[in-house]
Amino acid sequence: MQDFSEYSDYPVQPLGASIKVSELDLSDRPREKALASGITSLTNAELVAIILGSGTPGQSVIDLAKAMLAAEGNKLTRLARASVDELVKRHKGVGPAKAINLLAALQLGLRCCNETAEPEPQFKSSIDIFRFMQSRVGMISHEEFWILLTGNSNRIRKAILISRGGITATVVDIRMIMRHALINSCVGMVLVHNHPSGNLRPSREDDNLTKRVVDAAKLFDIRVLDHLIISGNEYYSYSDVGRMPS
Repeated sequence: MQDFSEYSDYPVQPLGASIKVSELDLSDRPREKALASGITSLTNAELVAIILGSGTPGQSVIDLAKAMLAAEGNKLTRLARASVDELVKRHKGVGPAKAINLLAALQLGLRCCNETAEPEPQFKSSIDIFRFMQSRVGMISHEEFWILLTGNSNRIRKAILISRGGITATVVDIRMIMRHALINSCVGMVLVHNHPSGNLRPSREDDNLTKRVVDAAKLFDIRVLDHLIISGNEYYSYSDVGRMPS
């Protein structure tokens, strides 16, 4: 008998093989959906399917995830209370490894909900920025350039190291700065770098870089709030001395 498998658009599954997420039709792949629309766009079954990784013989991982949820009344809290033995006995083809992976993920979710969210650090002046960054760059022997991405009320969402250089300079790619700013949907940003030499006076290159970042950020309605130069226990603030480009 002729083998027609080479003409098929879909992978041919050997008898009894489990169907993995990567082998699903594109429209049924939760990872691709998460990348395209964000993780919050996934259903409970799709999230469970990602954790499981593969289905059982003759059953896709999506169908397996739906079956496991249905067995618990489609309640994640009930699924989280199940034991490894219970999941293995109730669902043919689910072994201890799959069951433990799923229960571990659900347990992390429960612990996350029980944690008290810490507020994002907020700065009201340059001294607050200095205190936040001094331990990172104040005493190192090479130059580093960081950006602090802010949301509303000048709360710091993320501190990102952009470049690391030598004793006297570091190369800064403005495209990389803007990429991080856009990915994180920031409202504003603060530039920070250090001078290992101890000289806090901005160089001509520092001035030019500040203006170029400010101009680039304007195109996306992002405010560059300040540029700090830190050395040891001292700092220089462009904003404090009125040198931030308009």
